[in-house]
Amino acid sequence: MFNSIIRGALTHRPLVLVACIVVLAYGGYLSTTMPIDVFPDLDRPRVVILTECPGLSPEEIESLVTQPIETALLGASGVEAVRSQSSQGMNVIYVEFGWKSEVRYARQVIGERMATVTLPPGIKPQMTPPASIMGQIMHVGVSWKPEAASRRGKTELQNRMDLRTTADWVIRPRLLRLPGIAEVIVMGGDKKQYQVLVDPAKL
Repeated sequence: MFNSIIRGALTHRPLVLVACIVVLAYGGYLSTTMPIDVFPDLDRPRVVILTECPGLSPEEIESLVTQPIETALLGASGVEAVRSQSSQGMNVIYVEFGWKSEVRYARQVIGERMATVTLPPGIKPQMTPPASIMGQIMHVGVSWKPEAASRRGKTELQNRMDLRTTADWVIRPRLLRLPGIAEVIVMGGDKKQYQVLVDPAKL
């Protein structure tokens, strides 16, 4: 069979040359229109749920936060795998869907299931922005110098509050203005609050 193919190609050289030019032109056209990235997404569509649990140990997070969320998500439509990581004060859950699932549909399903989960007060899970597994994740820490804080006469609680305020209102907006950054999530510290305490006896 191969001998006949080689013999026919040598006999009809102009026809083979024309066929090669047509295939080359068609391949060049397809290379400019195919949706192929330089770094293709090698992972299934997934949704990442991040939960900040201040003051809780990994064991408490596992029983109070991780298990209720995983139980609600395991039976969701299209979910194929659920993985979680519980650490000190933080919980990350990875929900993977099938290859044919769309990210918007997956996030909608997760949002509907998360509305039925009962968690301890003050704990609010949030879905991270849709991003590829090939994307870069950078962890940046902001700290304070105890010597400078002692000279200003501030306590450790006030310093943690100042760091969180600076991260929320100064660092995060500036990072979000940079091109290529999908989301900046601030964790840790103490949020500054303004409370109005009403004395019922004076009303």
